[in-house]
Amino acid sequence: MSFDLSAEQEQLRDAVRSLGRRYGHSYFVAKAKAGEHTTELWHEAGQLGYLGVNIPTEYGGGGGGITDLAIVCEELAAAGCPLLLLVVSPAIAATVINRHGTEEQRNRHLPGLADGSQKIVFAITEPEAGSNFHRLGTLARRDGDDWVLSGRKCYISGVDEAGHVLVVARVSTGEGGGGSAGARQLKPALFIVPTGAPGLTWSKLDMEIVSPENQFLLYLDEVRLPAAALVGESLDAGLPALFSGLNPERITVAAMGAGTGRYAIERASEYTATRSVWGGRTIGSHQGVSHPLAHAAVQVELARLMIQKAATLYDAGRDLEAGSSANMAKYASGEAAALAVDTAVQALGGAGMTTEYGVATLLGAVRAGRIAPVSREMILNFVAQHVLGQDKSY
Repeated sequence: MSFDLSAEQEQLRDAVRSLGRRYGHSYFVAKAKAGEHTTELWHEAGQLGYLGVNIPTEYGGGGGGITDLAIVCEELAAAGCPLLLLVVSPAIAATVINRHGTEEQRNRHLPGLADGSQKIVFAITEPEAGSNFHRLGTLARRDGDDWVLSGRKCYISGVDEAGHVLVVARVSTGEGGGGSAGARQLKPALFIVPTGAPGLTWSKLDMEIVSPENQFLLYLDEVRLPAAALVGESLDAGLPALFSGLNPERITVAAMGAGTGRYAIERASEYTATRSVWGGRTIGSHQGVSHPLAHAAVQVELARLMIQKAATLYDAGRDLEAGSSANMAKYASGEAAALAVDTAVQALGGAGMTTEYGVATLLGAVRAGRIAPVSREMILNFVAQHVLGQDKSY
């Protein structure tokens, strides 16, 4: 396995880093605190081709893989601009539609996702079921040629910025063919729902996270959709489509966390290398300050290695192996990012808690990274069962 990026990937990393630093963390925080979105950064990233690096060239993308998109996520975060919708729209929605959508769905949505003119967000989590798709309460039923969706979703990112929501619902196998009336079961299906569809409403969730991207409760009250809203040619596409978005989600979330950790350590290192208090020596010359930062740097770098392994396996089509690595990468990155930001705050002392120095503004986000999109406990359950061969514990 090579640890070297291709020449094109190195150029991508340098270019995205340059773009991110032109905007910087102060831009990100100012937008968040004003209740605005990072529209300018998103549009420029789209125009430069960075949002569509993983989308096939025939649909206006760069023809690369999740490795390339992870680079974009990491470098923007390393510049202080961790954009959550990179995970939701290009990583999840674009992957699902490209791999399992109809040709009409690919032609309609992928070019806009590639250039940033379109955003599609993802709705699976529910108040009662969490992200356990076996117990989702959002149901879809056939009504003539249409589909009708009803249910609730929570913690749905960026609904106010998107033109469509990729909704995970459950459908009886007796709907639309498949399965006898006496043996009906509920199986997952994905639907591309316009955010302006009658019956679809949402309310904002107030979060203790400094972010320009908002979280919402989503309500679907008899939302009527045409047959073409179902992702894929039939209900059989539902389960594969659902799972196809999970590994890219975990890998890109992990990359964003690693970038955030790098940003925090860089900020703290610049400060401690120049700040003098006792006898003219820099505070970074004291092991009590430098060792915790060094430890955090090691943890971030280890997470980056697992992210690279997961992305390489995924892009090679080795989905089963990529699943374990993607979960481990997400776990490692979530822990490393939280450690890095907390350590940076401590190293800066009182300055670490100010908005000006730009590290405490990330505390909420990195803490959430240990919970979402899958909690560290559920990852440990996965590793215990699928890597260590233990009995399922839940």
